[in-house]
Amino acid sequence: MTKVAFFDAKAYDKPSFEHYGSEHDMQFRFLETKLNEDTVELARGCNAVCVFVNDTVNAAVIDRLYAMGVKLIALRSAGYNNVDVQAAFGKIHVVHVPAYSPYAVAEHAMALLLTSVRRIHKAYNRTREFNFSLSGLTGFDFHGKTVGVIGTGKIGRIFIDICRGFGMKVIAYDRFPAPDSGIEYVTLDELFARSDIISLHCPLTDETRHMINAAAIEKMKKGVVIVNTSRGGLIDAEALLEGIKARKIGAACLDVYEEEADIFFEDRSGHILNDELLSRLISMPNVIVTSHQAFLTEEALNNIAETTVGNILSCFENDGICDNELCYRCGNIERCKKERKEKCF
Repeated sequence: MTKVAFFDAKAYDKPSFEHYGSEHDMQFRFLETKLNEDTVELARGCNAVCVFVNDTVNAAVIDRLYAMGVKLIALRSAGYNNVDVQAAFGKIHVVHVPAYSPYAVAEHAMALLLTSVRRIHKAYNRTREFNFSLSGLTGFDFHGKTVGVIGTGKIGRIFIDICRGFGMKVIAYDRFPAPDSGIEYVTLDELFARSDIISLHCPLTDETRHMINAAAIEKMKKGVVIVNTSRGGLIDAEALLEGIKARKIGAACLDVYEEEADIFFEDRSGHILNDELLSRLISMPNVIVTSHQAFLTEEALNNIAETTVGNILSCFENDGICDNELCYRCGNIERCKKERKEKCF
């Protein structure tokens, strides 16, 4: 039996994982705590650990897991910036879920955008108090506006299709442009200068960290709307706040936040929020924050569980080769494995 320590477990995770795990004689040890240097001992006796976006899988954690005989780190997410893949190389295999439901994230990005621009959240609160005034609820048409999409992977391209359905003009930036996609690719500076709306759909790497900073915001149109459903670290939150206060940024729609690890996914309503920057952002009338829920659909949860269990089976019960392994052999983490068609090590 394959035993898996499942960290940062939530009630909505369990049904799908229990279903697919039971089909393959897999035992999950569901743990509410996040994985870090203080909790890593909870994985003792397990063959693998299953982690999410706010678990800390640094070199120290990896060394402890390796010493305990853990063979696999299975991410139940596409992003892997919280895992030191370089430190894992040669010790523990790392797999992820590259695509669980790109529609879920792309649709949530548009939902945030519509809610913000058409002031739906404000109207909802007003009418519950029988206030039917339209004062302050004026939005703008999407039709004819230019949206700049940073990152044209599966999620980014689905978001582009949604935007085209609204009659929007789409421009995009990606280090690896999608061939024959019909997408107009531009430089990042041109995207900043031309876009009425900017939506982020790229991974968090050393290169992309704080790509939206004070210098970038200075290049943008006055009144630009920024949407982020990818990773909080893509945006310098202090620079974002300053841009909002200066009236340079017209609105911000955030499903992620750089320092979310100890805040999101938990009920903090009865506590004082110690993160002053997040408190100030939430207090702004033109900022919408959701707590990393873009992925949260029934279809996505099912796909995450099915793919994660499949990843674990590939590593332990089949030939050991997993299409979703993250490899550091050549430094090209996602593309290396696809080119070699073999295990990372």
